Amino acid sequence: MKITILGSGTSTGVPEIGCTCPVCTSTDPKDKRLRCSGLVEVNGVRILIDCGPDFREQMMRLDEFKPLDAVLVTHEHYDHVGGLDDLRPFCRFRDVPVYAEDYMAQRLRERIPYCFAESLYPGVPRILLEEVQPGVPFIVRNTEGKEVEILPIRVMHGKLPILGYRIGNMAWVTDMLTMPESEYPLLQGLDVLVMNALRPQPHGTHQSISEALENVKLVAPKETYFVHMSHHAGLHAEAEKELPPHVYYAYDGLELSL
Repeated sequence: MKITILGSGTSTGVPEIGCTCPVCTSTDPKDKRLRCSGLVEVNGVRILIDCGPDFREQMMRLDEFKPLDAVLVTHEHYDHVGGLDDLRPFCRFRDVPVYAEDYMAQRLRERIPYCFAESLYPGVPRILLEEVQPGVPFIVRNTEGKEVEILPIRVMHGKLPILGYRIGNMAWVTDMLTMPESEYPLLQGLDVLVMNALRPQPHGTHQSISEALENVKLVAPKETYFVHMSHHAGLHAEAEKELPPHVYYAYDGLELSL
C-alpha cells in the first residue's frame, strides 16, 4: 500500500490569505499546506480521499495521470468536495465512482446538479454516486477486476456526523472532534492512522493537538500522521519536536509505504 498526502491543511490552507505570521511567511515547503486530501494505492486500485478545491493543483504536483477507481467523501464541506468538477480529465479512463453517506450524496446532487442530470452536456464529469453507511464494508474495483474492501467509520465533526475510512491496516480520519465509543474497536490493529489535529487551542468542531494525542493513545496505531492543520499549529520543523514517538505532522507530498 502506498499513501500520498496530497494536502495537509485546514479549510483556509496555509499560508492563509492576508496573514503575515511566521508560519504563513515561512520558506519551508513543509509549511505550505493545501486543503486536506490523500491518495491510497493498494492492489492496483487507486483511491482518492476527498476532492477539495486544490485538487487540480494537487494532481499537477503529483505529475502522474492514471485512473481513479474511487473517490471517498468524508463530508459535504467545500474544502473536501470543491474539486469534484475537476475529475473531468479522469473520466477519459472510466466513469469515476464517488462514495458518500446518503445525506452527503443528496447534498452533492443539490450542489452540482448538472453532474447528475438525465441529459449530460458534453464535458461534464461522469460521476457514479454510490451511497455507503458507517460500519458497513463495501468493495472498490478497478477496471481489471482487482478489488479492495473499505470500511466507513462514524466520527463527529462537532454535531455533524461524518465519515472516516479504514482501508486494510490504515485509516483516514479528518475533521473529527469526537468519535462514538462503538467505533474505537473498528480502528484497532492499524499500522498507520492519518488523523486531524487542527491547532493547540480547543475548537468547536475539530480536535486540538492534545485531543488528537489522547485519541492516538486510545487507537494505538503503530504510527500516526496528523493532517488538517492550521497555521496555529506552528512551524513544522519546531512543532514536530514536541510530538511523542511514532507521531508526526504530515506535509504535502509525503509518501508512506506499508
